[in-house]
Amino acid sequence: MSDKTTDAHRRYLDVVNPPELGQPRGFAHGLLAPAGGRLLFVAGQTAAGADGGTTTEDFAGQFEIALARVLAVVRAAGGHPEHVTRMTMYVTSMDAYRDSRPMLRDVWRRHMGSHYPAMAVVQVTSLVDAGAGIEIEANAVLP
Repeated sequence: MSDKTTDAHRRYLDVVNPPELGQPRGFAHGLLAPAGGRLLFVAGQTAAGADGGTTTEDFAGQFEIALARVLAVVRAAGGHPEHVTRMTMYVTSMDAYRDSRPMLRDVWRRHMGSHYPAMAVVQVTSLVDAGAGIEIEANAVLP
């Protein structure tokens, strides 16, 4: 993500990080969208291929594919990664998520740059797609 895109993001969405909550790392406590923005709700995306089967067992690989699928929806609606305002990641193993964080950071930077929406990571017992270790859903506010 270029500095120009990052500057555009900063003008469009206001980051809200109250000091009493502490400095967030890898997420924002809140993002304030301007009046008149269009809301986009992105359904949960996994690393599913065209046939519906999971394309890799590697957690970081699944994360990258699921994130790319989320961003494909955002782009199809006319948005960019910096328009994502909220993201929830459902994982079947919090240990796999934590162990993969260094690789996830690299994937994140390639796709999202330095933009961090409000986020949550939730461990679940299973996901609908067989073999899926992560599912990502998101909201975006488009100009």
